[in-house]
Amino acid sequence: MKKLNIYFTAGIPQLEDTADIIKLIQNSGANMMEIGMPYSDPVADGPVIQQAHELALKNGMTIEKLFSQLKTVKNDIHIPVILMGYINPVLSFGFEKFCRECSESGVSGLIIPDLPPIEFENNYQQILKKYNLNFTFLVTPETSDERILYLDSLSSGFLYAVSSSSTTGNDNAVLKNENYLSRLASLTLKNPVMIGFGIKSKEDFENVTEKAAGGIIGTAFVNTLLNHKDWKNAAIDFIHAVKG
Repeated sequence: MKKLNIYFTAGIPQLEDTADIIKLIQNSGANMMEIGMPYSDPVADGPVIQQAHELALKNGMTIEKLFSQLKTVKNDIHIPVILMGYINPVLSFGFEKFCRECSESGVSGLIIPDLPPIEFENNYQQILKKYNLNFTFLVTPETSDERILYLDSLSSGFLYAVSSSSTTGNDNAVLKNENYLSRLASLTLKNPVMIGFGIKSKEDFENVTEKAAGGIIGTAFVNTLLNHKDWKNAAIDFIHAVKG
């Protein structure tokens, strides 16, 4: 069975909806989730997730608030919870303090796309190990085999393969990049590969996961939270539709 990983931004539609969304994602059949930590300059994200970051910050979401919300549901959640965000807010919070809070809040791993691998190796890898946290790096169609193997060796949990060279939610994302997906499948990697960016439907999900362990859906799910008055039922229906 292919794994479905659902991303949403903490603090939307309203500040206190985070815990309900976490439970909804698990109870609707997703296998794991990524929770985005809002940031004022989310450069790798497309307009929808940028809008979500802006709204979450306006609502008053902070890293401290997110940890307090996670602690209220940690005993009810048994699928992996991964925090995704940018390095600056984490460093401002304090990296070791952040990892300790993750450990105490039921978080199993981190994705910080703008943390350079060499910095990770030299300064942060041992702290993550101390708190038993996974760390996932991203690869793209332009990443060489040698670099993919290197990033896979540093990653734990899974390797995040960006479907195409674009920002999140890009309508022009090339999902069915056969050469790239075949190349990833042919490499001897220690981590399962999850494909993300541009997946909007069950058909997309099945297409990209033919040669991968699973898929990551972010923008399409965030859109559902932002644009439906009855977002809870819309979000449940969306996950059920993808899972089939």
